[in-house]
Amino acid sequence: MIRCLAIDDEPLALKQLVNYIHKVPFLELSAQCQSAVEARTFLENDTVDAIFCDINMPDLNGMDFVKSLAVPPLIIFTTAYSEYAVEGFRVNAVDYLLKPFGLQEFQRAAQRLRERIEGACLTEDGHASQTETIFLKTDYRIVNVNIPDIRYIEAMSEYLKVWLDGQSKPIVTLLSMKKMEEFLPNYFMRIHRSYIVNLTKIQEVNKNRVIMDANTYLPIGDLYKETFQKYLSTKFLGRQ
Repeated sequence: MIRCLAIDDEPLALKQLVNYIHKVPFLELSAQCQSAVEARTFLENDTVDAIFCDINMPDLNGMDFVKSLAVPPLIIFTTAYSEYAVEGFRVNAVDYLLKPFGLQEFQRAAQRLRERIEGACLTEDGHASQTETIFLKTDYRIVNVNIPDIRYIEAMSEYLKVWLDGQSKPIVTLLSMKKMEEFLPNYFMRIHRSYIVNLTKIQEVNKNRVIMDANTYLPIGDLYKETFQKYLSTKFLGRQ
């Protein structure tokens, strides 16, 4: 069972959240709180595996509350304001439920929570499952992106272009390369100050560039060349 804490300052929203938690067999409600201050007091004497947390709350908002925790549990944010999505990504939230959300959306978020926890429990054999989706804010939408579908990521000033399989145009999102690099699984590698590539999508390596397809050639930067060559040597068959 995944022990959960539900936080929302609106009584009806909290009641609905608690009701949804009770409907998911692998979730167990440890406590419900109407403020982040109340939740902090609870956590001083108890622990949970996950927190379902509203963001816009008086006294202490949910985002600042999560950032204040020395060792935060897994977080799923619930809010009526989409502008918090990118900040939620920065604190490595499992999911971001935009109000009003229904039971099906909640169940999908709970399943992602379960996968994250189960993945963390499989590290000893080296086959830990990793988060397979991320949410990116682009324009006025929040887009669910399947991580294995990402071909490469390109830096563009303060924005990133996320290029996906089968898509002629990238997703453009306000995010740093460093934060994206930290979150992606280990089959992604930074090969240049402006490029992160999905290693499984590389078709060819030719001198100082990576060829993703007939029209996409990405440079390998001097600062990243040694690390990339070490990766290649672990996969290379035959004489080098």
